[in-house]
Amino acid sequence: MTDIASAWSALGGDPALLARVAAVVRPGVLQARLPVRPLARACVGACALAAAELGARRAGLAEVPRVTVDDGAVATAFTSERQLLVDGRAPMTFAPLSRFWRTSDGWVRTHANYPHHTARLLSALGVGDDHARVAAALAERPAREIEEAVYAAGGLAVAVRTPEEWLPVPGPLVETERLGAAHARVLPSPAGTPLLPAAGVRVLDLTRVIAGPVATRTLALLGADVLRVDPPGLPELPDQHADTGFGKRSTTLDATSDRFAELLGAADVVVTGYRPGALDRLGLSPAALAARRPGLIVVQLSAWGTDGPWGGRRGFDSLVQAATGIAAVEGSPEQPGALPAQALDHGTGYLLAAAVLRALTERSYDGQGRLVRLSLARTAAWLLAGRAAAEEAGEAYDGPEAWLAQADSPIGRLRYARSPVGFDGGPADWARPPGVWGADEARWEGASEE
Repeated sequence: MTDIASAWSALGGDPALLARVAAVVRPGVLQARLPVRPLARACVGACALAAAELGARRAGLAEVPRVTVDDGAVATAFTSERQLLVDGRAPMTFAPLSRFWRTSDGWVRTHANYPHHTARLLSALGVGDDHARVAAALAERPAREIEEAVYAAGGLAVAVRTPEEWLPVPGPLVETERLGAAHARVLPSPAGTPLLPAAGVRVLDLTRVIAGPVATRTLALLGADVLRVDPPGLPELPDQHADTGFGKRSTTLDATSDRFAELLGAADVVVTGYRPGALDRLGLSPAALAARRPGLIVVQLSAWGTDGPWGGRRGFDSLVQAATGIAAVEGSPEQPGALPAQALDHGTGYLLAAAVLRALTERSYDGQGRLVRLSLARTAAWLLAGRAAAEEAGEAYDGPEAWLAQADSPIGRLRYARSPVGFDGGPADWARPPGVWGADEARWEGASEE
């Protein structure tokens, strides 16, 4: 079942704490054939409960603060990239060549939001950047042949499958294990109000697109010092950064540099979003990271999981929906469909943040680091295994306005979705808006480095 109890169990949480969670049900949001609304509520609720648990632990509270999860806030946050306005302008969420295409035997889904992905797709098809020619080239070939040809060229395309045609990714929804035997530094008790469970926690954010940045955006809301690090020369979509950059700083830095090593030497958490094995070649495997920083919490986020034939492939939410059968379930024989939000990205992002918070709680008892693994494909399997939610009585949903806010920033006037993660005494909004991508110094903020 895609409910808070199952998400909390996957995170290893104490089931007695579920009594601290209340939900505001709004039946009109995130409507789909699959149980998207329960999944979204579960991911956010588990994250908020993990935050409240850690906050109580660090502040020495007698009981864990109460958590309220509002479906309206959750639905607004799960569509945050659509709610964003930059100086009144709505961003483009998908490039023209990122879409479903008819093939000779079915359908294929492409992803070409980045220029280099567009170039590789066109190279694999042997055509120029012309919609009609791309459509004609795809219509002549079988979907799985296209899938392999585009993958071989370094591009992104997957055949639309049914759930029965997809081999589920093995493993639990959230995989956690102890990492190393050395003890981590002891975090000081958070002071003042609001209660910030992650205050003083230093997070190296090596993620891109939505799922990872949503997770680290949430950790920043809760007080963490989050520094996003991107390789020099790798492009980013400015609007994407504007949506997920709240509360964080952003820099470009070579991961093999001495400066990166210094940052790692003072980090508490490293969140990675690259293909499994990609960072290992740079000497940044989980074991190597733990050896360099005792007590480190390492998170590996991937599209397809670390096991199986697709473990080393790139992937995005829309592609995982297509490959795992979600697009077939949500669509019709005439046209594949899509979820009402990029729920695999957002849901996995909140689960990731929850897993980090739970790992910090557990580390406060035993001092040991943790390795956490999540994937969009595992979240997809969880969604597909759930049942459509029974009709629930609840409150009206009159649109997202109640959960939107505005702020001036170095990149313009922003309208944005507020975080749905809340608990009694916790923060209501981020301490800072996003800055210019890659423009910050590569340093930790307000703390001496160890």
